[in-house]
Parts: sequence; C-alpha cells; structure tokens
Amino acid sequence: MNGECLCGEVKFEIEGELPNLYQCHCSLCRKATGSTSNTATFVKADSFHWVSGQSKISAFQKPTGYRNDFCSVCGSLVPNKLRDTGLVWVPAGLLNDITASQISIHLHLSSSASWATEADGCVRLGGAPDSLESLNQALQRTGR
Repeated sequence: MNGECLCGEVKFEIEGELPNLYQCHCSLCRKATGSTSNTATFVKADSFHWVSGQSKISAFQKPTGYRNDFCSVCGSLVPNKLRDTGLVWVPAGLLNDITASQISIHLHLSSSASWATEADGCVRLGGAPDSLESLNQALQRTGR
C-alpha cells in the first residue's frame, strides 16, 4: 500500500493489510482538515516506511499533546508516530491504492459540526460541476 501528500513530495508505504478506518468528528480534527471529520487508521510502526520527503515534514503540537505533522510544501497532513505506542497514525486520504478497509468507528459524534448532516434534497454530482459559477448558483439556491 502506497501513499503520498497532495504535491507528492512526502511518500510512504505500508506493508501488509491496512486495518479498518475511523472518523473523528472532534473540533480539533475538523479544524485540521477543514471538513466534517478526519478519516484515518493506525498501523504498526514496523510495517510503515518512508519512501521520500521526510525533510519536508513540519509539525504542530498543542500543549495537550494533540499533534499534526504536515508537508511543508502543500500543507497535507501526513503520517506521524503516536508517542510511545509503536503505532503510526495514517490519514486515509493519502492512500493511493484501493483498499478493502472501511470506516468502522466514528469518534466524538457529540461534538460534530451542526452542518455535518446531509440535508434532504442535497444535490449529488458524480463529478465536478459544469463551472464554478454553476456551483455557486446551486449553493445559493440549495437549502432555502
């Protein structure tokens, strides 16, 4: 299993099967991703290997211990070792290969964003909109 950041500077590989995934809906994960949640998993450190780009990784850590490692070129969150656990945290969105893994745990649902649920009549597109203008127009009409 291979993975990389958005710009491709930071690359890694994971040996063996990937465990199932979790989604964390806490406010820290929402802020880190700019989305409703953070989808990730943990792998054993001895099955995780950096391919390239370790020198491009920067880190941010709160006094509480919450930590994010990210690519200093594109800003993508990248894997990081979980303290003294022998595990590596891996953001699922970085994985290039098809995986049989699925989301099996949702965390911190009590602090989910109020807008995280899908509204009735939500527009669903199989690909990109025709234009940014058409997307903006649909956003102005949807949900009113």
